[in-house]
Order: sequence, then C-alpha cells, then structure tokens
Amino acid sequence: MDSGAWDERYTATELVWGREPNAWIARETADLPPGRALDLAAGEGRNALWLAGRGWWVDVVDFSSVALDRGRELAAALPGEAAGRLTWVRADVLSHRPPRGAYDLVVIAYLHLPAGERRPVLRRAAEAVAPGGTLLVIGHDMANLTEGTGGPQDPRVLFTSDDVLADVAGTGLETESAGRLRRPVAAGPGRTAGEAVDAVARLRRPPGGKS
Repeated sequence: MDSGAWDERYTATELVWGREPNAWIARETADLPPGRALDLAAGEGRNALWLAGRGWWVDVVDFSSVALDRGRELAAALPGEAAGRLTWVRADVLSHRPPRGAYDLVVIAYLHLPAGERRPVLRRAAEAVAPGGTLLVIGHDMANLTEGTGGPQDPRVLFTSDDVLADVAGTGLETESAGRLRRPVAAGPGRTAGEAVDAVARLRRPPGGKS
C-alpha cells in the first residue's frame, strides 16, 4: 500500500489502531530513562504520544499525512509540555535516513515489508541508535499465519525475531531479548477474538559502542 492508500484507510476510520500504546512497547520501554526517541512508520502516533507523556522527545515518522494530522490532534490533548516534545515528520521509511547515533530509543512496530525492503530500513534504524540506546522491533510473527489472529496474511511480509537479528547483524547492537509473544485480540469489524503471535526483538548498543 502506498501513502495514498493509507491516507484513505486512516480517513475511513476514526482511529485505526486505537489510543493506547502497544502492550509490548509499554512493557519493554517502561524501565528506560527518557531521552530522544524515533518512532518509524508511526501511523497516528499512539506509541509516540505515550512516550512523550513519559518524558521522551520523539521524532514521529510516517508517510501518511492524514495519520500525522490525526496524531497532532491527539497530541493537543496531552498534559503539560508533552505535545511540545513531539516532532512530526512526513517521510517514507524506505528512503528516510535518520541521523546516525542520534537516538536513545528507536521503535518499529508492525512495519511489514518484503525482506529485501525491510532489511535496509532496519539497518538504518540500528545505526541511528546511540551508545547505550535501544532498538525495539515488533511485528506479526510468521507463525501468526497458522497459529494467530489478524495481521497480514502474506508470508512475504511477515518475519520472526531471528530475521530481525539477522537483518541488523554487524551494526554493533547486542540482543537483550528476542522471541514470540502472544497478544489477546478483541473481536471487531471483520475480526474474531483470539490471540496474535508477535515477533519481538529488543537490542541495545553498548555504552561505549559506535554506530
């Protein structure tokens, strides 16, 4: 889907992904001290807004102008100075080049691309992680096709945590955790209740490491 198709999808629904942050992002970042973060393919920014509310300065990147406009509207309701800690960037992750070593946290949640497109995006994301910083990648696991609910049904765009580790090999990051997690899925339009199988990989650049 190109940006125009995503604009249409976001226009057709009030909030495609809801207001609450992804459960794995909330869990995996809860122990991190606030710093500078990058949310790639952020959609309407639910995870970025949650991070900003916890003190993070977040660059929010997506190629849908509708999604970014909706994120700005949601940010206006944040308490205190949180909205001012968000920078909204319209860009395609396939060509976007974040600055090397600039972020204490880089988040990629449910970005599903063919492996040949995913790999350079993840490598650039890894290179953007500062010494002591974290890369967190979350998506529908390949096993979700047969064991889970929802998500893309095209195996060409699904991945495992091992795929993530292979994609970023040689970038200087160390694996903190990687595997499959099951997430409850509520019933909704065209969707039955069940469990989704997610691939979750959390990596860290050593404090003295170079990007």
